Amino acid sequence: MSLSIEIIAGGRAKGSPETALALGYLERAREAGRSLGFSSFALREADERKEGAFAFEGLGVALDERGRSLGSVAFAQTLAQWRDAGEPRVTFIIGGSDGLPESVRGLARTTIALGVQTWPHLLVRTMLAEQLYRAVTILAGHPYHRA
Repeated sequence: MSLSIEIIAGGRAKGSPETALALGYLERAREAGRSLGFSSFALREADERKEGAFAFEGLGVALDERGRSLGSVAFAQTLAQWRDAGEPRVTFIIGGSDGLPESVRGLARTTIALGVQTWPHLLVRTMLAEQLYRAVTILAGHPYHRA
């Protein structure tokens, strides 16, 4: 089985340095993850003002500071478990400047946090993309992650 990973990010950030950095990490993850059963890594921006902006397919993972905290190795293991269980798609959902709507959070199967602090949505997309790349390198046994 292969696992497709998508990030849906609220807010407008096309052309921002943060989005460029996130896309760079996702490209690295795509290249490194292909042989490990990760078929794609994508970023989609959502306009929170539009109905259905956060519509997603597959297993939904909301990002929220009240979610479960995972270290990088545990995050990598979780991705591998979803892949090995045959999940076709995992969608990470990041709210915009006003956060993630409760209705969307309720549709997610799980909620994770990138720490207890509140982070700007532009940084969250970048931090999540880096953690996805780090997870792939951990699963590949690559020295990028120095545990």
